[in-house]
Amino acid sequence: MRKYFNTTGLCFPEEHYMVNMENRLVKIEAMIARGEYFAINRGRQYGKTTLLNLLSERLSENYAVFSISFEGMEDETFGTAAGFCERFCRLLYKYVQYHPISGISDFLKDELKRKQSEKMDLEDLSDFISELSIQARKPVVLMIDEVDQAGNHKLFLTFLGMLRRKFLDRRAEPTFRSVILAGVHDIKNLKLKIRSAEEHQYNSPWNIAADFTVDMSFSVEDIAGMLAEYEEDMHTGMNIRNMAELLYEYTSGYPFLVSRLCKIMDEQIPGKEKFWDSVSVWSKDGFLEAVKELLIESNTLFDDMVKKLGDFPELKQALYRVLFKGEQVPYNMYNHIINLGVMFGFIKKKQEKIVISNRIFETQLYNLFISEELLSSDMYKAASADKDRNRFIREGRLDMEQVLERFVAAFTDIYSDAEDVFLEENGRRFFLLYLKPIINGVGNFYVEARTRNMRRTDVVIDYRGEQFVCELKIWRGDEYNRRGEEQLSDYLESYHLTTGYMVSFNFNKKKKIGVQKIQIGDKTIIEAVV
Repeated sequence: MRKYFNTTGLCFPEEHYMVNMENRLVKIEAMIARGEYFAINRGRQYGKTTLLNLLSERLSENYAVFSISFEGMEDETFGTAAGFCERFCRLLYKYVQYHPISGISDFLKDELKRKQSEKMDLEDLSDFISELSIQARKPVVLMIDEVDQAGNHKLFLTFLGMLRRKFLDRRAEPTFRSVILAGVHDIKNLKLKIRSAEEHQYNSPWNIAADFTVDMSFSVEDIAGMLAEYEEDMHTGMNIRNMAELLYEYTSGYPFLVSRLCKIMDEQIPGKEKFWDSVSVWSKDGFLEAVKELLIESNTLFDDMVKKLGDFPELKQALYRVLFKGEQVPYNMYNHIINLGVMFGFIKKKQEKIVISNRIFETQLYNLFISEELLSSDMYKAASADKDRNRFIREGRLDMEQVLERFVAAFTDIYSDAEDVFLEENGRRFFLLYLKPIINGVGNFYVEARTRNMRRTDVVIDYRGEQFVCELKIWRGDEYNRRGEEQLSDYLESYHLTTGYMVSFNFNKKKKIGVQKIQIGDKTIIEAVV
């Protein structure tokens, strides 16, 4: 059986196409060699569990490694110290039972087995950890995955406090050589989840933890290495470097998204219209088809995104303002909302401002926000109810000029009497709501992050392998408009396009509404003024 791209559960190098993790493992092993305690906190499906599994195998020669998980642990387990200590020892015993550890003797295995049914408190557990560390023939490393499961329980934080005390007194009181906690929430936020709002939010029992700075996202070189292995097996004829750059451009190296797109191209795109051979599949057209498939599917990562936005409405509002209003929000990790967005993997820092982490997330968020307004949006209804919707698609191609002309007519009809402030804040959102039913199911759009601000937004539309760049801007006078046209002309050059589109929201009472063509060198700009 050949290897395949895996997006569910653990990845194994002998079974799956994977990025080479060697450099990351070397850096983490160095932290363990220094005896550091740390936490690996990344968004959902960022490869944390796979990394721990690879690390456990790598460390087995020099360390006695216990790699356990709190996944599925019941709330009742944290009800009493005795219940928690019993389950903790059971997890240790279960691991050593199925993963023989060379540094753990049969005597220690029997001790672990016995401890499962022994009534203990946390001090008893502390003494047993010291005994385990003394008796083991190798330094003991503890890894705990899915620590989020314990986030609402004070008992777990008391347990962390016990590990902290032993760490600080480790020369006198033997303990684990290193402890690694993995999850989405960092320990500060675990503390936040169970404390009342008026208490100090960042008083953590895990302030002994070293900073974990290993980059777990995939670089272009990482992705290219994985694709090279695939190409060696499959002989698709793809341009490996170009495909790696495309994958990175849309995902910013988010591990699940990279692997999911590859899996869709490998398993779902072949045989579809226009994609009869591997060369066509592993091309830009095939890639954009995979992006379309990814954005319409239900998967655990997108499901979690929707859940998190429901759980944290303030974060949802912040993302909305960034996306639709072009607000430039300064990056500050002590802002709780920003901290949450970074922790979940939705946003990141770029030039001291927050931006959406990757193009896929951005498009998915746009789709989510727009979908919540569809039934009440007059602009969406106007595009959906257009009596001659065939005017938008001619011979399978999107006619953007027609889209702009009909948008101007609909916008003028619906919002001619609206206040300027309302239109300035919502005009671009109205255009995207109008565009959605026209391209829905066939095309997608994304907003170019480098041009998104209060005055200018560039929307790139993908439709059946063809791209259209449309600038949405607020009119700030003739001179500003001319500069915008020249900027769009330059921007088209990077996309190798000769025609661009512009929607100007002009609040001058003497404005001339309509669509016109402007020639700038060899570039044609089709501009709609509303």
